[in-house]
Amino acid sequence: MNLKFKYLLIITLSAISSVGFSQDNKVPLKLSLAEAQSYALENSRAVRTARIDLASADKRIWETIAIGLPQLGLSANYQHQFVVPEISFGSYFDPTLLPDGYITNTDVMNAYLPSPKIPLGVPDNTTFDFTLSQLIFSGEYIVGLQATKVFKEISVNSLAKTEAQTRETISGTYSLYLVLSENQRVLSESYASVEQTYNEVLKMNEQGFNEETDVDQIKINLSNLKRLITSVEAQKDVSIKLLKYQLGMELDQPLILTDSLSPIIREGNIQYLSPPDFNYETSIDYKIVRNLESSSALFLKREKSKYLPTINSFYRRHEQTNSPSFNFQVKDLVGVGLNIPIFQSGLRSSKVSQARFDLEKAQINTENAAQGLILEFETALTTYQTAYNNFVTNSESIVLSKNVYQKTLIKYKEGVSTSFDLSQNQAQFLNSESAYYTSILTLLNAKVKLDRILTVN
Repeated sequence: MNLKFKYLLIITLSAISSVGFSQDNKVPLKLSLAEAQSYALENSRAVRTARIDLASADKRIWETIAIGLPQLGLSANYQHQFVVPEISFGSYFDPTLLPDGYITNTDVMNAYLPSPKIPLGVPDNTTFDFTLSQLIFSGEYIVGLQATKVFKEISVNSLAKTEAQTRETISGTYSLYLVLSENQRVLSESYASVEQTYNEVLKMNEQGFNEETDVDQIKINLSNLKRLITSVEAQKDVSIKLLKYQLGMELDQPLILTDSLSPIIREGNIQYLSPPDFNYETSIDYKIVRNLESSSALFLKREKSKYLPTINSFYRRHEQTNSPSFNFQVKDLVGVGLNIPIFQSGLRSSKVSQARFDLEKAQINTENAAQGLILEFETALTTYQTAYNNFVTNSESIVLSKNVYQKTLIKYKEGVSTSFDLSQNQAQFLNSESAYYTSILTLLNAKVKLDRILTVN
């Protein structure tokens, strides 16, 4: 084999293997909570869809504006007549046919000849019409232009709400994974401690220093811990996959979360242990409700505008590829149209009344939304403060129950305490641990909700 070809083959195979290796071993993505939220705002499918809706809204706004701009159209029509109509003007007198000299009646009659037939069309013809139209005045169009601003605001606020909901969702799932990871770590430490105790008790049983039931009791405790660890590991796996889905990542992409629980809890304590200021008028939900009220007001104006006349103008150019001998078609035509609504048996009045009722309901909904947002904020703040108090209480309880369990474990090894006491204290410690991490999750969820209500990034 040629030496150069051999080297080229080695390089090619190396490149192929390196590409395959890089595809199978993706670089892990490391994200803090803030970075995860920013990543989601760029890659989340829900946010991307909302941005598409906003871009589509811009096109719909231009669609409304374009109605009042000049419109130019071209129409072409081809037609074929199997029989072309003809017209004849009867006989005509040709004096050149009269003889010289004496003229008789017969000679005069012979001097009349039938006139040629004139076709009134052509067998094949193609016509072109160029039409330029312009809307001069329309009340509905004026209201429609005003509505484009409100429609734009609705689309922008809808995107902002989707982004706020995305940040809330990411923060909740991120915190859930951190809580499960911390819970798994503590359970694993407990498992290692109980496993050590089990080995010691087993050796003591082999030497006859305790009963078989003591070994069985510790083994049951060890099995319960193993079951809890397995359950937490499964929940962690589900939560990280859920987070990837919410981020808009591929599920097989490695992801590492770099934040820990303590800074997130501390941040919430700084923000919300003293009541923050809340202005419902800055809430996205309130802005959307106000947009709906503005839309109802514009709809009422639109129904009222139907009482006004509509004026439009046009210019039309008509061309034919094969004009007939007698062509009465006008080539250039300019016109102005006026449409005045006069009487519709109360139809317009009924629509105006319905639109007024809809506006009144929208105003009531706005008032209701304002009070509802105030209530939601106060409830969320109370929930957070209550969750914090529970967190503090459970933090103390888990420390106390752990100390009691460890002391009981020492007493058991010294033969002062029974395996039943050890099991009870271990169950108490595990319950305290479960309550502790539940209170952390409740506290973080309350913080996430307050963040969304106050639009804190």
